[in-house]
Amino acid sequence: MKLLSAAQTRALDQATIKAQHITSIDLMERAANAVTNWLLDELLLDYGTEIHVCCGPGNNGGDGLVVARQLHHAGYPVRLWLLPADKYSADFTHQMQQLPPGLDSQQINSAQLPAIPAGAVVVDALFGTGLSRPLEGMAAALVRHINDSGATIVAVDTPSGLYADAPQPADSATVQATYTLSFELPKLAFLLPQNAGFVGDWRLLPIGLDVQALQDTNTNLFFITANELRGRLPKRPKFSHKGTFGHALLLAGSKGKIGAAVLATQACLRAGVGLMTTRVPAVGYDILQLSAPEAMCLADPATDVITKLPGLTPYAAVGIGPGLGQEAETREVLRQLLETAKVPLVIDADALNLLGAYHELQALLPPDSLLTPHPKEFERLVGEPARDDYHRLDQLRNFATTTGCYCVLKGAYTALAAPDGTIYVNSTGNPGMATGGSGDVLTGLLLALLADQRLSVLDAALLGLHAHGRAGDLALPHTGHAGLLASDIVRFIGPALEELMRT
Repeated sequence: MKLLSAAQTRALDQATIKAQHITSIDLMERAANAVTNWLLDELLLDYGTEIHVCCGPGNNGGDGLVVARQLHHAGYPVRLWLLPADKYSADFTHQMQQLPPGLDSQQINSAQLPAIPAGAVVVDALFGTGLSRPLEGMAAALVRHINDSGATIVAVDTPSGLYADAPQPADSATVQATYTLSFELPKLAFLLPQNAGFVGDWRLLPIGLDVQALQDTNTNLFFITANELRGRLPKRPKFSHKGTFGHALLLAGSKGKIGAAVLATQACLRAGVGLMTTRVPAVGYDILQLSAPEAMCLADPATDVITKLPGLTPYAAVGIGPGLGQEAETREVLRQLLETAKVPLVIDADALNLLGAYHELQALLPPDSLLTPHPKEFERLVGEPARDDYHRLDQLRNFATTTGCYCVLKGAYTALAAPDGTIYVNSTGNPGMATGGSGDVLTGLLLALLADQRLSVLDAALLGLHAHGRAGDLALPHTGHAGLLASDIVRFIGPALEELMRT
């Protein structure tokens, strides 16, 4: 699913109008009808609920005028509020002429803003994606008034005041939507942490945008759902055996952190690796043998940390990092691995922290390695705090293209940057997964998929990110958000991957 800029979205609208031989008014009616149907079918409006539709002077306001007209015809008590302007779009003017006489319509003035009760529904159709500067004057006052009302706020296309492609200035007036209804595709702004308080829960409404025109639109940003991934995970052949799905090596654990090695090992096993070997310090040998008997265990000569790199010949992929520690001997193991590995690597946790502390190690990263930092680990890798979430995505893309590696930036919408500069944003997961050990589970899951030599690094990464979040989603009904543990994610890795095998 492509993530388009505001300019590309407008161009797609125009291409749809041309390809389908319709007018812009036809497309506006189609979009507004989708909004009205969502309000009636999903929000389940009660006939006693006050509905306030706030319209700006452009085409987003035109959408709002149509919604107000349709709700009025359906018998709902609609109040229409119009923001005064020196100029109105042609389609807005046309829709004004279609308003029925009985619809309560008022122009807002600076002396008195609309009285909006807390139980009301406000439809925000003020500006949509058309903004390039902060709201001022009456528009800003109206937005702040709506936010303070306590009403349920439904933004049409984009919350008014929110920039589609860049961060808005601090403290600028922006609608804090309860729901945002986007047409056909999400916006990048919806997926960034800094905008969570503005976007609320977002929904996609199909309006029949031209498929060919969308295919012809170039972008290096994608939102990945199960639909894009089905068919990429091969089914298991009837006569397969344990050697078919690869032999993985995991280097993990230190005294007090053997649990990280256990979780990553269990996840790798649940993700279908054929053979699993985990290297832990001697202190972790008994723990791992008891907690993951399906795995082979290599105990390091040292008691508390890993100090020796085993031979790599048997392995199809190697993972390093969970609970590893950052001792000098362990750093040397990482260096040797980076210098000698000829198979895919997944690098996480303390291995990332070592790369961040000793930047000369980054020059040794083999091409196509897969790194999985959370935001703070990523900051250490690049050596610079991000100014905002857009800047962080630029840093992510630059890191991937410069190193030739795949880099995962973990979060509510985990992003994967590929060496060619493309960024893929994952769609699965929930807040319950913000718990210790969740990242270790991801490392093990990715390691299993990297060991399966039928998969490219890109497909393994995309499938792993999706399955990790989906496993958390499948676990959620059984645990609730607060009760979800990393081990619960492990439990549902198999079913999550099984879904992706279905055609």
